[in-house]
Amino acid sequence: MSKPIKVGIVGYGYASKTFHAPFLARLDGYDLVTISSSDASKVKADWPNMKVVSSPEAIFSDPEIELVVIPTPNDTHYPLSRDALAAGKHVVVDKPFTLNVDEALKLKEQAEKAGKLLSIYHNRRWDSGFRTVEKILNDGCLGDIKYYESHFDRFRPAVRQRWREADIPGAGIWYDLAPHLMDQVLQYFGKPTGITVDLGKIRPGAEAVDYFHAILEYPDKKVVLHSTTLAAAPMPIYIIHGMKGSYVKYGLDPQEDCLKQGEYPKDDSWGIDVNTGIVTLSQDDKLITEEWPNEKGNYGGYYNAIHDAIRLGKPNPVTPSEAIDIMKLIEAGILSAKEKRTVENIF
Repeated sequence: MSKPIKVGIVGYGYASKTFHAPFLARLDGYDLVTISSSDASKVKADWPNMKVVSSPEAIFSDPEIELVVIPTPNDTHYPLSRDALAAGKHVVVDKPFTLNVDEALKLKEQAEKAGKLLSIYHNRRWDSGFRTVEKILNDGCLGDIKYYESHFDRFRPAVRQRWREADIPGAGIWYDLAPHLMDQVLQYFGKPTGITVDLGKIRPGAEAVDYFHAILEYPDKKVVLHSTTLAAAPMPIYIIHGMKGSYVKYGLDPQEDCLKQGEYPKDDSWGIDVNTGIVTLSQDDKLITEEWPNEKGNYGGYYNAIHDAIRLGKPNPVTPSEAIDIMKLIEAGILSAKEKRTVENIF
């Protein structure tokens, strides 16, 4: 059996505390040894025996650490990933990969030259919803898909004092939530031919984008991606129409809420979404409606794949090239919103 991968996490904010540390501290094949933080007490409250250092550099210079995880503010992704790769570490960096395509391309080239794994944490591929829609599309029961709409809506009317809502590069939900929806669409349908985007700051006092509506062009279908911070009423997360039927699903994957409450996968009940979607199919000139069972989600699947990529040489679960495609869409969307036009020739 191979030795565990020793891991250091840079920072201990929301993403580190919720999505990364709980898995890396418990999954077989990993040994989470160090977390860098300016407030050691926050780390010690959750992990009393954890080694806490005050700077990322202390992690990068530790010869025992093989994998560095970077779930930090978006504008730090490039310099921290660059420095970790330069120190000879494998790197997992949270989405969005970087602030722009140029930075992403530089990191991809650096990782290739160093012979190190560089992966981007697009955990929503391990959502129950993503896996369920993937199964529906592969099943073919809806026929040729002609319309796909995906939402990531919330009700957060008050602007909070945090970096994600500040007037700084990489803030706002176009950088925070759109990459999730884009990554799923690229997995389902491949690269679009164009994108038309409306970005807004709709809450009083909003400094960063808190609304987006994006239309992705494909030769044979329309794709709509939407998010708002003012959705008090339940909204569908998936609306899919095909030539033989439709699928509509309410309710986000439950894993994030469970992790926020300190829960962790212990048995087969983890990742079960009780909000079942509805399939409506055309059969014998009649419309038949039935529930479609949800697939189980498990964000730990990402880190299981990272382990196998490092130790067994298996594929990187989310490659830099895939994340670069998302950065191209992010940039094209910003241009589209600014110039109020459809942007084509993105890839």
